[in-house]
Amino acid sequence: MTVSFDLGGKTAIVTGANTGLGQAIAVALAGAGADVALVGRSSMAETEEAIASAGGGRTLTIKADLSTIAPVQDVIDQTLAWSGRADILVNNAGIIRRADAVDFSEADWDAVMDVNLKTVFFLSQAFARHLLAGKQWGKIINIASLLSFQGGIRIPSYTASKSGLAGLTRLLACEWAGKGINVNAIAPGYFETNNTEALRNDDDRNAAILARIPAGHWGRPEEIGGAAVFLASPASDYVHGVVMPVDGGWLAR
Repeated sequence: MTVSFDLGGKTAIVTGANTGLGQAIAVALAGAGADVALVGRSSMAETEEAIASAGGGRTLTIKADLSTIAPVQDVIDQTLAWSGRADILVNNAGIIRRADAVDFSEADWDAVMDVNLKTVFFLSQAFARHLLAGKQWGKIINIASLLSFQGGIRIPSYTASKSGLAGLTRLLACEWAGKGINVNAIAPGYFETNNTEALRNDDDRNAAILARIPAGHWGRPEEIGGAAVFLASPASDYVHGVVMPVDGGWLAR
């Protein structure tokens, strides 16, 4: 039996693809043969260049502010108009706000929950409606977090959103697995991204985190691409509702 990681002929949508983990996932999917719609507020030029340099497929840039659900249907429609299909959705876009729980504001709570959980659900819904209408195969990959399993410190809304995302991943898998849609999540550990810059710049927190990671280093964005390709490919067709840690062994410690 041949196991296939080939994404040739498939089209992926990746949110927050301008930098960090989203960029690395987009490059990895393109390297496996997919055309990729890159979604976000910022320029995607760096991601487009990285995909082209790696010999990847076609790209489309969709400017969208995912702090509301207003652009959700347009993301699907633009992708379909460009490619004629949409097979893979990676819900990567996310934000974080830091403050002690006793001081945390309602505005910061709502901002994080809107991007990290609300928009993820409604974009997944719009994507699934397209697939179900055409009785098509599809894959949804949510980007969860170690905070889907643990409590964290000074990031109450982020922890709540990522814990909620793990539950949402399982719920959608239960509803859609029998209809040809795989819904899974990747839970990245401590990676070198914009969201973790404050931690890496804090000498005490940086040292404490590194001491807990069996692999001995912060994750590099390119180290997440293999998990994304696996969950997007036929190799994972019987994998449903999984929240897969890619964490250098953090949760095993």
